[in-house]
Amino acid sequence: MTEQSTIRRIAVSTGGGDAPGLNAVIRAVVLGALKEGWEVFGVKNSYEGLLDLDGLMPLTRESVKGITHRGGTILGTTNKGNPFDYPVKQEDGTVVTEDRSDLVVSNFKKAGLDALVSIGGDGSLSIANKFFKKGIPVIGVPKTIDNDLMATDFTFGFDTAVSTATDAIDKLHPTAEAHQRVMCVELMGRYAGWIALYAGFAGTADVILLPEIPFDIEKVCEKVREREARGRMFTIVVVAEGAKPKGGEMATKGKEVGREVRLGGIAEQVADAIGARMNKETRSLVLGHLQRGGNPSTFDRALGLRFGGAAVRAVKAGEFGSMVALRGGDVLTVSLEEATKEMKAVPLDHDIVQTARSFGVSFGD
Repeated sequence: MTEQSTIRRIAVSTGGGDAPGLNAVIRAVVLGALKEGWEVFGVKNSYEGLLDLDGLMPLTRESVKGITHRGGTILGTTNKGNPFDYPVKQEDGTVVTEDRSDLVVSNFKKAGLDALVSIGGDGSLSIANKFFKKGIPVIGVPKTIDNDLMATDFTFGFDTAVSTATDAIDKLHPTAEAHQRVMCVELMGRYAGWIALYAGFAGTADVILLPEIPFDIEKVCEKVREREARGRMFTIVVVAEGAKPKGGEMATKGKEVGREVRLGGIAEQVADAIGARMNKETRSLVLGHLQRGGNPSTFDRALGLRFGGAAVRAVKAGEFGSMVALRGGDVLTVSLEEATKEMKAVPLDHDIVQTARSFGVSFGD
């Protein structure tokens, strides 16, 4: 445990893909820390800001005025700058990776920092846990629109992303009905289908395809035929970007050095497959980064502020190596090790899955 009196200067960083609510967390951390009499510094562009001491920016009450409702992050972010596997371009144009984590630790100490509040998803928080083991006092804050961190009931950003996706699905219904088309909309979520499940369910989609349930395209076509037999000549298909056919692979768009493989294209594949089998007019839509943008919802603003406040309390209590989490309505701390060891996938017996099935929604299985 670190004594309260030893805390003088803390840093806050945002890493990975952006999510609505990041600025709310930053504001809560800054205001809470200033109330304790601490100095606060923002780390620019995730951990990259600690590769150079110029990557730190002082944060004041004025710095965070009026940012709670804003999307994005005033600190910038990246999902390509893992210091333990940092991409470096060679003279011949090739890219190799090298471990620059010791430089981050050295700069952290040179800056006289006493703690780091790391806001991120599973990737950023796994890196934060490694830095904790290398001696940096870290408190994690869970951020991801995917909602795939096991240790917390919800992550901020998820609610806004689901609302954005649901609104898009609502707008597809009348045009799909007017043209008697099958509309396939691709949503984010990578290896966990939470956004597709919640948005597809709330948007009354007819088919929901998730990474957790490999689909049979013939089963999807059966649902289209069933609807047409009842005089419903259009169908809405919601597809998580990580969904895959039985015995098949996820649709990808290649891999960049220093980051995970890029997913995408599954909605187009599903739409083409339905069109070829049924001689039916189909269209596909990729919602993409619209799900990350926009002002955070009331839920995400409140959760972000709660998480930021809890992070300051955790720093004050010396609970380093932990992450703040929402469990059963309360915000508490769990170890970063626990928080990052397992992805939270959609359970096959989840009540929304069961309820959707009872309504006749197809999951392609």
